Amino acid sequence: MSVAPDRIAAEQRTAVGVGRQGLIEDLILLSILMVLAGCGLVYEFLLSHYAARVLGATEVAIFGVFTIMIASMGIGAFLAQRVACPFTGFAWLEWVIGVLGAVAILVTAAAITATYVLPNLIAYTYGVVDVHPEGSVVHALQQVATSLPYVMAFLLGCLIGAEIPLIARVREQVHAKRLQHNTGTLYGIDYIGAGIGALLFVFFLLRMEASLAAAIVASVNLVMGLVFFLRYRQRIRAWWWLLSGHLVAGAVVVTVALAGPAWQVEMEDMLYKDQVIYSSHTPFQRFVVTRRIMDPAKPPVYALFINGHAQFSSRDERLYHAMLTYPAMAASARHERVLIVGGGDGLALRDVLRWDPKQVTLIDLDRQIIDFFTQPKTVDGRVINTPLLALNRHSFRDPRVHVLIGDAFNRVDELLTGEQRFDTIIIDLPDPNHPDLGKLYSTRFYAKLYQLLAGDGALVTQSTSPYHARRTFISIGKTLKAAGFSSVEQYHANVPTFGEWGWTIAVPHGRSASDRLREFAHLPVDDGWTTREWLLGAFAFPKGFFDASEQVAINRLDSNVLYDYYRDDWRAENDF
Repeated sequence: MSVAPDRIAAEQRTAVGVGRQGLIEDLILLSILMVLAGCGLVYEFLLSHYAARVLGATEVAIFGVFTIMIASMGIGAFLAQRVACPFTGFAWLEWVIGVLGAVAILVTAAAITATYVLPNLIAYTYGVVDVHPEGSVVHALQQVATSLPYVMAFLLGCLIGAEIPLIARVREQVHAKRLQHNTGTLYGIDYIGAGIGALLFVFFLLRMEASLAAAIVASVNLVMGLVFFLRYRQRIRAWWWLLSGHLVAGAVVVTVALAGPAWQVEMEDMLYKDQVIYSSHTPFQRFVVTRRIMDPAKPPVYALFINGHAQFSSRDERLYHAMLTYPAMAASARHERVLIVGGGDGLALRDVLRWDPKQVTLIDLDRQIIDFFTQPKTVDGRVINTPLLALNRHSFRDPRVHVLIGDAFNRVDELLTGEQRFDTIIIDLPDPNHPDLGKLYSTRFYAKLYQLLAGDGALVTQSTSPYHARRTFISIGKTLKAAGFSSVEQYHANVPTFGEWGWTIAVPHGRSASDRLREFAHLPVDDGWTTREWLLGAFAFPKGFFDASEQVAINRLDSNVLYDYYRDDWRAENDF
């Protein structure tokens, strides 16, 4: 029996139609998954970077959030098996991810601010001496608040982990058959989407306020959920509730986008206890400038914070910078060419220029910080950094100053290639509170600087607190010695903003720096602050301070020794 030609043609047309329809469905589902994969990775990056900036322990926070989020995605994949209807489950899943992703950072910021500010307000109002001792309810609430980034990472991870299992079931039900290579196709699309999301974060979202970036990503998340809803509304149970939920979620996201950055600034104001006059996310760090009026008859006090750590206060910065610059400049035979590593606020540069050098080269990682301390910054029609430019005496505008932007570890290589030599090298970097900073306190980096330093010159580096971080302080000295310097000495002074603080000075050849300072009957430069007796007294330490030096390790490249010391020392707060 032969099949009628018309019937064969009709079946072929039907098959072509089904094939085209399946292609369209696949295009929709895979596009949704790719965009959502990008959103998921951005949520991960946003939470980890925010956690690092709020909690301070950068490496622990970033990798902690990553680890929790990845592990919880596996839990979410298992839980997705318990969802009866994949269409309804996936639609509601994206709604929850969008809402939680939009508010996670703001909720965390509000909790941290409330638990730290409200107890102090209560204590001030009612005259309570200590409302948050160790073990108290307030202390417990503070611990809970600072754990919220990890809690949010767990919740978002569980939800994101359920996406692929649900979309896999949706795809098979749409095609009404078990699909070959279903899992491989979905994971391939997921990885591509995650890669695109990572690029968008690095090049665009990283520079935004965290709450605004979260709102943008959440809006994309909700739009994808809405596209899925509109396409498969007939298969979604109680779809009218979901539609109402999207309207509410849209209002939440718009509110976060419009008001979130301002709310974050207000909470930051309360957390810093001073008025935040400027804050910025740069590709490398978050820096905040605050102002406090202590006495209406006196100038305001300005302070700079990087990733939550104080860098200077205008109240006592001249003490810190005098101790940083003066011993090395005075111990150097000449002052014609000076290298400053770090010091983007221009304050060390200001003090170096008092010695009338012919050229000063300054290396700093962050162009935005250099710009803030170089030229007027206008916010809402008002220049906000005039007092700070006056504080550093417009040092970056001096024609003798040459600024290099980039990672000092690599930029120093360029100076070596150019066979440059410097009479004095001053290192004004943040504390080694992150493994990436550890390389700038390593034997490898110090050995590079040794080659750049003139034989009768001197090098100095800030070396954190000898009171709170004794092993860290001693390790920096031992590391410089291991890099080849013939004489390495350490000294300290009290800086009210930081407490007891320390520096390390090294010379490549000849007499020690302190011996060179003793030769001066009168100091060669009058900075209105420094005295010979004060400098020489700083080299004295209490009895037994260096007794445990033999047990302190040298910090080598990638050893993380100094970072481990720093983290443990500041927790233990070792005393003299």
